[in-house]
Amino acid sequence: MTGEQSGDREDGVTRRLVIGTGAGLAAAGTMTWHLPAGAQELERPFVVETGNVVRLTLEVNGEVFGLEVDSRASLLDLLRERLHVTGPKKGCDHGQCGACTVHLDGRPVVSCLTLAAKADGRAITTIEGLADGDDLHPMQQAFIDHDALQCGYCTPGQIMSAVACVRAGLATDRASIREFMSGNICRCGAYVGIVAAIEAAATSEQG
Repeated sequence: MTGEQSGDREDGVTRRLVIGTGAGLAAAGTMTWHLPAGAQELERPFVVETGNVVRLTLEVNGEVFGLEVDSRASLLDLLRERLHVTGPKKGCDHGQCGACTVHLDGRPVVSCLTLAAKADGRAITTIEGLADGDDLHPMQQAFIDHDALQCGYCTPGQIMSAVACVRAGLATDRASIREFMSGNICRCGAYVGIVAAIEAAATSEQG
């Protein structure tokens, strides 16, 4: 089989080049720029220029960052790949499983479907931002107390949605909790413990 038949062309445009370029674009969605004092300055990674770069400032778990971001980058990829905030998990990447749920200005969103550019000037809270030092958030503790997890992959998103459920005053009964949490899938089937944990946390907050 010749090089051209196998996809390796002599003019320099090869299958490997195309695949490599695509991978580079996916991996290099963000870079940083300098902000006034008080903002976090991050090391500038290798960047493939796309011509679609936007500048934004955002707060993640109380820390302010200044970034230049590919306009197509998702908030989830920005958090995980650029800021190394790995609590939000990439499950379905289609907004159907809830594993990537974070709070954007206090409201739960699936970060895989939220453009990073939409977070400009806004506050983001992930599972890492719930605890107060070594003191767990009441919802985190409730998940432990009620065995509301098995593999733990969906747990960060479950807890972020659960906190939002209680804050919204919708954890009034099991049916309401199940309805609010319906966008968060647990493949291990820990739903009984999840509902019990939310009920306990809601009761504790009300008390």
